[in-house]
This record gives sequence, structure tokens and C-alpha cells, in this order.
Amino acid sequence: MTATADTGASGAAVDLTDPRLQSDPHGFFAELHRREQPVPASFPGVEQPVLLVSRYEGVRAVLSDRRFVNNPASIAGGDVQNVRVKRLMDLGLSREQARYLVDASILDMDGDDHTRMRKHVSRAFTVKRVNALRPRVEEITDRLLAELADHAEDGVVDLSEHFAYPLPITVICELVGVPEEQRMQWRDWGRRLIQSAITGGQMDAMEGLVAHTRALIEERRRTPADDLITALIRTHEEDGDRLSDIELVSIVLTLILAGHETTAHLIANGTLALLDHPDQLRLLKEDPELGPRATHELMRRHGPVQGTRMRYASEDMEVGGMRFRRGDVVFAVLGGANTDPDVFPEPDRLDLAREPAGRRESHVGFGHGIHYCLGAALARQEGEVAFTRLFERYPDLSLAVGHEELEREPFPLFWRLKALPVRLG
Repeated sequence: MTATADTGASGAAVDLTDPRLQSDPHGFFAELHRREQPVPASFPGVEQPVLLVSRYEGVRAVLSDRRFVNNPASIAGGDVQNVRVKRLMDLGLSREQARYLVDASILDMDGDDHTRMRKHVSRAFTVKRVNALRPRVEEITDRLLAELADHAEDGVVDLSEHFAYPLPITVICELVGVPEEQRMQWRDWGRRLIQSAITGGQMDAMEGLVAHTRALIEERRRTPADDLITALIRTHEEDGDRLSDIELVSIVLTLILAGHETTAHLIANGTLALLDHPDQLRLLKEDPELGPRATHELMRRHGPVQGTRMRYASEDMEVGGMRFRRGDVVFAVLGGANTDPDVFPEPDRLDLAREPAGRRESHVGFGHGIHYCLGAALARQEGEVAFTRLFERYPDLSLAVGHEELEREPFPLFWRLKALPVRLG
């Protein structure tokens, strides 16, 4: 049997479908901070309580402790249910498809397997390669901004549809090696997959994603190119500690899907935040060199991912003054950590100069520990370019609807706008 935490001391369970998580997430997190940690909560499709850790030091402690695992199969005994797999199977994911999305996914691996996979991906997804991309990111950004007027009706355009999404999907597809004529299909598959998880629809997009990825890999075996797929194939075939075929497909899927969805929503969320804070927007306009610090602050305050993947306690333990039992399902609430008043003074105030200059990063918007986001450097670069170039090109950009008309996807611990209508000015 899976052990469960003693939730009595923490009070009633939190409902993670509470609408306040979309309308007022930071108020929601403030309430969590006042609760004894960890806080029990209910999550759609999960029978047992999940435990929320929302304070900064607690989140970092959980994410740093390797006794918390992403895949319960890593726990000796094999009697802890993988609640994420169960939910995906309930949504119609086949066991065959789960091999690519879960079993062989670097996001779900622990210990030596995760280290091995991350080593392979890091060799191909280097900082040097990302830095060399910047001129191309700027070129793509400028082209998309120039085309915005063509999509506008009476001066109004959906910035999510025509800028925030196309920028990262174009960049990551070029980096990985997806031909231009196939990129819109990838975007469609990604959207359908996310919508399936949100609405409970069938996950039929996975069949196309897997088949297309296999075809891309075979094409690059025949015709190598200067892209990530070719680099991964070379690693796969030359390294003694090689990737399996399933792992190779899974890595490509993960890089493309994770490499554009979250960045698209960072750009949309961040743009809305800047429009809502004209004093901070003015600072960025006056000093574009503020871009890196601004992107960090927007990720802290308005990041699209408010919680990590489910973690499982592999044994009875005490971490950061909190007690957990073997088999407990734990969520590290990144949005809560990033608005912890003990670490960030006036956490609800947007301050683009909050982060110090340089590469240091105090927030946990990209995670922490061994599962820190592999694509963080690329996401930051895309954010910096997007925010600075957008307002250089359209200095009078404004929100075209009232806040009450903006809708967010009702998915726990994610902050995703359905659309962002803006007036170009």
C-alpha cells in the first residue's frame, strides 16, 4: 500500500481546481504560505491527497533532495502507483505511447538514468549553440513583428497566436531540425496534446508526434545536417553509453514540445504584465540593456509553470523541517516560492531591476536541482529579445480588451492565457 501523509495538522485539503488559481494565483499562494507545510490538496484524477510545498526554502529543499523521485518505479518494492501515468491512461494514452511520453522521458527519469540522458542532451544542447542562435532569434522576432499588421483587424491582433507562439516554435524547430513546412503541424499536435490534458479529451495527437519524430530521425540518418537531431544520432551511435531508439524519440519530442509551449506563455504573460505596469515598461523602453533582468523578474512574477511535476517520497523522511512518508505525492509550488515574502520583499510588486545584473538567478521559475530546465538559457534569450524588440517596434502597444475578458486555461498550477488581443498603435 502507498503511504499517505498525516494531513490533520495542516487542516482541510486545498482544491487545486479552485478558480482563484487562475484569477488570483498570488493571493492563493499567500494563503498557502500561512498554512503548516506541507499542505494537503486534491488534484483531478488523483485519488490520494497530494502535498503542496510553497515556501521558498522548502521548495528548494524538496527539489534538491534525490530521495524525491519523479518516477515511482524508482522506489524499491514497486508498490507505489504512478498517478500521472494513470491519469494519462484515463485520458486515452496507450501503453505504447506512454513509453515515449513517460517511461523514456528525461523529465520522468531519476538517478543514474537521468544523469545519463542529461549528459547526452547537454552535449548537443550547449550554451555555445544557444548563444550562436541569438542573431537568428532576433531575425525571426523582427520578421514576426513586421507581419503583425498583416494579421490585425482594425489595428487589433492576437499576440499569442501571431507572435508569442510562432517565435519559440520556429526557433526550437530550427535548432532541432524540423523542416519549415512541418512546423505548423508540430504546433497543432502540441496544442491538441495540451488541450487533451486540460479538457480530458483523447490524446490522439501522440500517434502523429511519434510517427513524425521517427521519420525525422530516419531522414537525418540518411542526410545529416547541422541540427540537434543529427548531433543526438551521432551521440546515440558513437557513445558506448548509448541512447535507446525510444529514448532518442522521447528526447526530440520533449525538446520541441517543452521548448515552445512554456516560452510562448512566458512571452504572453510577460507582455500583459508590462502593459499593466507602465512605470516598469518605461524603464525597459529607456534601457533595453535591462532585458535580461526584466526577463528574470517576469519569470518570477508571471511564469507559466507554477508547480513542478509530481514528486514521490522514496522513503520516510524529514526535509526542511517537513515530514514525509514513503509514497507521498508532492508538488513543489514554484509560484509560491517565487512570491515568498521572506525571500522577495514586496513579492507582488513587479520590479524589473530586482534581479542583480549578470547570470545569477534567485527565482525558481525554471526549477531547481537535477531537473533544472535544460532549455532555460534559450527561453531567457527568447524572452529578452521578444520583450525589447516588441516595444521598440510598437511603443504604443496596448491591451485591446478589458481584463475581465481575458481567459486562462483551467489547468492546475499552470498560468496560460487563451489569447492576448492587443492594439498595435
